[in-house]
Amino acid sequence: MQPPGSLAAGDIDLSDTAFWGWPAADRQAAFAVLRAREHPAFFAEPEAPFAERGPGYFAFVRHADVTEASRNPEVFCSRRGATSILDLPAEFNEYFGSMINMDDPRHARLRRIVSRAFTPRMIGKFEEDVARVATRVVDDLLETGPCDFVENVAARLPLTIICQMMGVPDSSYDMVLRNTNIILSGADPDFLSADIGEAIGQILAAGQELADLVTGLAAARTAYPADDLVSSLVTANIDGEQLTSAELASFFILLVVAGNETTRTAISHSLVLLTDYPTQRALLLDAFEDRISGAVEEIVRYASPVMFMRRTLTRDYTMNGHTYREGDKTALYYWSANQDEAVFADPARFDITRSPNPHVGFGAAGPHFCLGAHLARREITVMLRELLGRIPDISAAGPPDRLLSSFINGIKRLPCDFSR
Repeated sequence: MQPPGSLAAGDIDLSDTAFWGWPAADRQAAFAVLRAREHPAFFAEPEAPFAERGPGYFAFVRHADVTEASRNPEVFCSRRGATSILDLPAEFNEYFGSMINMDDPRHARLRRIVSRAFTPRMIGKFEEDVARVATRVVDDLLETGPCDFVENVAARLPLTIICQMMGVPDSSYDMVLRNTNIILSGADPDFLSADIGEAIGQILAAGQELADLVTGLAAARTAYPADDLVSSLVTANIDGEQLTSAELASFFILLVVAGNETTRTAISHSLVLLTDYPTQRALLLDAFEDRISGAVEEIVRYASPVMFMRRTLTRDYTMNGHTYREGDKTALYYWSANQDEAVFADPARFDITRSPNPHVGFGAAGPHFCLGAHLARREITVMLRELLGRIPDISAAGPPDRLLSSFINGIKRLPCDFSR
């Protein structure tokens, strides 16, 4: 599937893996065509031998549709699967998605328990660690010289911080990175076998290795609590409720995957954007502390690390002039909502002074808004402060090698250059 010279709605198939290999500008143009439609487009589901093909889904590509669906979880539910268009077994969804694939009251119970151990105060305890790790990353970058920015910078900070927060030993970092790459690899052949049976086996094995890691940590922390997130989670008791071992394992998988991959993606995109928009880089360098907050929000809007989440209708519902039926599937395309011309003036422009900036890069307001948004913002801020403060001329030395995925707007490799 190649992008045609002049796009029409009939040329676009969001279920075709090849579409997600189109150049970013062509995908942006395709979503603009879909946003211009009177009602959301409907797509057939992708075919897969491990799941029965469903009836199809509506693509929510406008900001108004994405935000309203997010505010109404009793109508647009998550328990039938949020991270895949296909209907996967409930156990698979919960194992790899934890509370992302739940609705209240189960979602509220789990979030209530884990949020007590994931507060700004808890994260604040690690702020010095974030600065220390960022300093070490830039020290090593200066020693290494021009290299792959993703491996040597963008991936290192969030991986190290989330592992330190959880109490994961240094010796396990490479294993955690390898397995999170596999779980969020989409259809990219760099990480998954082309044989679907082997690919499923790879994903399950990755999840099992992460689950085994946290199970061992939990047993150790139950006997000898430490000052880390695993200790807080295994000892958390909210109104007599505690996490089961299965809930702890699935939440750990969610946290190390989401806390690593999405922040890495945002940091990777930041270098591309600051290279492609030198005027914006100059603005940021001219008054870093005054403009970094706006810059981080604009990076997250533009990058939209998680491109969609799925919801399923629990009843008939009319929204923004269109009636949906019970059982209809919808995909909330955050990437497209963050480019909506009705909300963002000149949305294709990267503008660190953009205000207001009601992006949905961390999800839209509602019960599933990203639990780690505060930490992600902090990591991006600290990394850019250290990087641009010490290597202000760092830039992308070539085009990004993008992850072939409809779910994560990832960058696998990105050459960087700078004067030493």
